[in-house]
Amino acid sequence: MSAQIHPFQSPSESAAASAPVVFEGGDLILSHLEQLGVEYVFGIPGGAIEPLYNALARSRRRGGIGPVVARHETGAAFMAEGYARNTGKLGVCCSTTGPGATNLITGVASAFENQIPMLVITPQTALSHFGRKALQESSDTAVDTVGMFRHCTHYNTMVSHIDQLEHKLASAIMTAFNSSGPAHISVPLDVMRTAVASAGPSYNLASLLARPAWKDETALDAFIDLLLGSRKAVFVLGSGCQEAAGLILRTAMTLNAVVVTTPDGKGLISPFHPSYRGVFSFAGHESSERALRDPEVDLVVTVGNMMSEWSSNNWDRETLLTSQLVHVDANESNLTRSPMARLHVRGSIDAIFETLIAELGKHDRHVGVIEPPATDENGGSVLPFEISNFTKCLDTSCPIKPQWLMTKLTQLFPPNTRYLADAGNSFAWSTHYLNPFDRRVLDRRGSGRGDRGRRSARGGLFQAGFEFAPMGWAIGNAVGTALARPGDPVVCITGDGSMLMSGQEITVAQQLGLPVIYIVLNDSRLGMVAHGQQLGGGEAIGADLPSVDFRRLAEAMGVRAYLIQTPQDLMNLNIPGICQQHSPTLLDVRIDPREIPPIERRIEALRDM
Repeated sequence: MSAQIHPFQSPSESAAASAPVVFEGGDLILSHLEQLGVEYVFGIPGGAIEPLYNALARSRRRGGIGPVVARHETGAAFMAEGYARNTGKLGVCCSTTGPGATNLITGVASAFENQIPMLVITPQTALSHFGRKALQESSDTAVDTVGMFRHCTHYNTMVSHIDQLEHKLASAIMTAFNSSGPAHISVPLDVMRTAVASAGPSYNLASLLARPAWKDETALDAFIDLLLGSRKAVFVLGSGCQEAAGLILRTAMTLNAVVVTTPDGKGLISPFHPSYRGVFSFAGHESSERALRDPEVDLVVTVGNMMSEWSSNNWDRETLLTSQLVHVDANESNLTRSPMARLHVRGSIDAIFETLIAELGKHDRHVGVIEPPATDENGGSVLPFEISNFTKCLDTSCPIKPQWLMTKLTQLFPPNTRYLADAGNSFAWSTHYLNPFDRRVLDRRGSGRGDRGRRSARGGLFQAGFEFAPMGWAIGNAVGTALARPGDPVVCITGDGSMLMSGQEITVAQQLGLPVIYIVLNDSRLGMVAHGQQLGGGEAIGADLPSVDFRRLAEAMGVRAYLIQTPQDLMNLNIPGICQQHSPTLLDVRIDPREIPPIERRIEALRDM
């Protein structure tokens, strides 16, 4: 029987498997990552980072970690973020020195703002060349990349000797997880290729990273008293809820409370759940604000909420940031942004809400009969919150109405589809109108099933890079998401501006055979800029883009593509067949540029600045 070849391995690499055993600094790095189950390093090779890629070739031959080669280093960081979001593992990205490292910064900053654990590896020219203006030198006497990364990482260091490497690497990885963000190590070329005496790691990182569930018992007791004494509570779920969303939802149902989400928490519970009142804040729903403004509400509980501009309704001091607030979070930095809260409850969100459910049960507070989602006359599920301009969701005129498109996507794609929205109007249209049916959270969990309300998957069915909001985020992120969730279709909703900026990453999905569907909202302009100028009274300037046929552009890159000019063009597609392909697909959707997205909150915030 012939030797099995790794999916990312070429026959020539397989033939080199009998090469002499080598163990260098790069191999030491990978041996630690293998402990953590990391599968991919996202990046672009170059001369100074070559020892790490040599180590990746050796790892790949033995079925270990493989490289995913992006087309731009920012895209590599976006891919690493998508992989980390959807697996809970460490996202790893790398570059060569100089411009490779500076290109990484935007993607690393996105992970920093979105609180995603990431290891960033950059090289330096050889130590002996420091200060001599070597090619692409980025030492402290040149273009100081370590100094640059200091502002978007929680740990940042240069390794100046091979004996430092293991300790600094372990410190970086532990900090990335403990601080929920990126950590950066920069390793000079000669250090990276230094032979290492030991054949493996000295530390057991998996055990060092294992943290027991903890909770502030004193604050939790006070929280239970507040819940039991409350007349009417509202729960606001942020992105930090992740797998605890089911537990939080059960707690809310026990108290007959309603639930809203922040924009970045939108994908964590089913929008069809009868307790749900929609998205609060940017591009949100009037029903969510009405729920919080109800004069009978005497307790607002927000969980895993960064309290940023977009997750707090422009720092709303009337309904959220008040003395009625209880802020539950495992991240201390989030709590610093709600000093007016009545109570801070620190600890593992899972552990806190498991305890709450048990304690409320002791006071005869239990989940009653769970009402199924309401249905219309045709038996279809009805959302329990209000959609703006709902008639536009039914409008099949041309050009295509974005409201209709977002509504129709979740009807056409399978329930396990993951949707990623890019910066710009893609954010707004999808946050308000795209509502994937998440049947898992509608299940009554915790009743003899052993999962106690936990979700079986990370990340949620809707994801967006709201905080730093870089254009092109979803294009690269979709690659990392597809690698993290094999078997799940991934839909990237992006604009023509973002596609022109970062669309080359679609060739990575093509090369790896990933079923990513890229939906380009094509209106020949920077939509949010144009509509923002219109709504805010600014000059109409700088928003126009050339008319681009993205179908032909994709086909030139070997990607299957379709031009969607009418609603019927979309309806005629074999969507189930497209989702089963082992390759990406691009839909060039010509949308109506006259339709104004729900971005009024953003315009109000800009006026107030």
